[in-house]
Amino acid sequence: MKTNHTITDMEWQKLIADVGEHFSDVTIKRGFQFYKQGFVREVKADGAGGLQAFVGGAEPQEVFLETGEISASRCACPEGSGCKHIVAVLLEYASMQGRSVHAIVNAHAMLKFRTPHHVALEENEVPAQTGEFDAGSALREKALQIPNASIAEWHALFKTCVAPLEFGSPNAQYARKAIAAIEAVKPRLSPGMEQLYDLHAHLFMLIKLVKPAHPLLQTGTYLGYHVQVAADDMLKAIKEILDEGIGLAAEPELWPRVTKTLTYLRRQMLTESKNFNYLFEAYDRLWRRWLRPNLEDDRMFKEEIEKLKTAEEDLGDGLSRLSWMLAHSRIYFFMGEDRQAWTWLRDASKGVIVPPGFLFSFAEEIAAAEEWPRLVEWLVFIGPLLSGPRKDQADVYMDHWRMAVRHHPESEERMWEALSGMLPYSLEMYEEALLDYGKWQQWMDMQLSAGTEPLALRVSVLQPLEKEAPELLLPFYHQAVERHLLLKNRSGYKAAVKLLKRLAKLYKKMKREERWEQFLETFVSRNGRLRALQEELRKGKLIS
Repeated sequence: MKTNHTITDMEWQKLIADVGEHFSDVTIKRGFQFYKQGFVREVKADGAGGLQAFVGGAEPQEVFLETGEISASRCACPEGSGCKHIVAVLLEYASMQGRSVHAIVNAHAMLKFRTPHHVALEENEVPAQTGEFDAGSALREKALQIPNASIAEWHALFKTCVAPLEFGSPNAQYARKAIAAIEAVKPRLSPGMEQLYDLHAHLFMLIKLVKPAHPLLQTGTYLGYHVQVAADDMLKAIKEILDEGIGLAAEPELWPRVTKTLTYLRRQMLTESKNFNYLFEAYDRLWRRWLRPNLEDDRMFKEEIEKLKTAEEDLGDGLSRLSWMLAHSRIYFFMGEDRQAWTWLRDASKGVIVPPGFLFSFAEEIAAAEEWPRLVEWLVFIGPLLSGPRKDQADVYMDHWRMAVRHHPESEERMWEALSGMLPYSLEMYEEALLDYGKWQQWMDMQLSAGTEPLALRVSVLQPLEKEAPELLLPFYHQAVERHLLLKNRSGYKAAVKLLKRLAKLYKKMKREERWEQFLETFVSRNGRLRALQEELRKGKLIS
């Protein structure tokens, strides 16, 4: 069930603070056990956020929860208030509100971070001027040092900015508020410095989402739905920032910060959970959009290979091997050492599926550089790694092939070899390519051998053959007619008549009406005992 009252962020923070002040840590943990065991039952909500429920096993206790004033809550157990039963209902209430249950469980640990200034900052209010300390002014004063501060100091500032929001659930709204809080203290910066600041703000939040500091929130295997949505939003923003490029020629003094950003991202993506690739995508985009376009030689590529090798030794079992291998493939690609890149990609694909988007990114860069022979070699290599691509992935792959063949016609034979070598996974791609390139006979041979049902194909698929090679459709339709007759039921006869009507049009198009009349006369005579078929033939106006 759902409550009629939706708790605000301010009310949620107050609730957590009240829990930490009113209940002992032991009581909270015991209430958590009751909640996990499903002991909270028959929950009823009033209109103001209060709850009535029964909690317990064989002898459940009746609880009246007042969320606005925890101390006013009461329980039928001997303790009366401040008991584990009330905590269990509180946790049920948090779940009903879509809030973090663990924020209640860890109320004592979180309470030490909360100050009156944090509450004011979250509500975008101006903190009261006490004369002792103005948190907002202190933040703004600290932010003025951003141009001269280190990246580590930037992230420390970000942490301070988002501290008032730590009691919120990790979702898209929380992430947006956090970014707004970080942006609110940003001073006037140069264009390049502002890009770096925005990039790190979003990286900071992305890492908080995919690498939560609290062990109870770190699963290591999956992200909750709301966390995933928030992480996707952060990654999208990061890609947009990086895709703008950065004017290092105009601001060469930013190079040290960009390289330190690379160092930071490298470490983060190499320690990301093997089930995620958010940070690797940011690392890869940084190389593609900011670093490579501003390099004049390959020294930095060689240095990166060495640093990746060192990371394997330093991180040991903590290394995210897929990201590590994909990073190698990208750098070797930048160096023009394609065979080395292929080796790393092939090794990465053993046991896991390399993200198709990552594979296609190589083809996109080569096509942008108009290196058509190189594109052909990469497409031949990429195909088998797609491992039964979805329709959208197959379309992207074939679009690259069409582009390559258009600019480098002699590569068409390589395309057919690649597609045939990928069978049966490439069957749909292969068939569509045969139609696109007018290979009518080969396409028809595949349909006949597979026993394809003509009526299952879209009319638009067969139209080119009707126009360019109608004679190829004759055996296709004739065989299908015989298959439908063998079913010996009304639906089979109806399907056979539909195909016969198509055959009549084909014979007429080919100006072979006499041959059609001979066939139809023989067909009707041969199947004269099938009364249902005769009825369908008459309905179809094939006979009178």
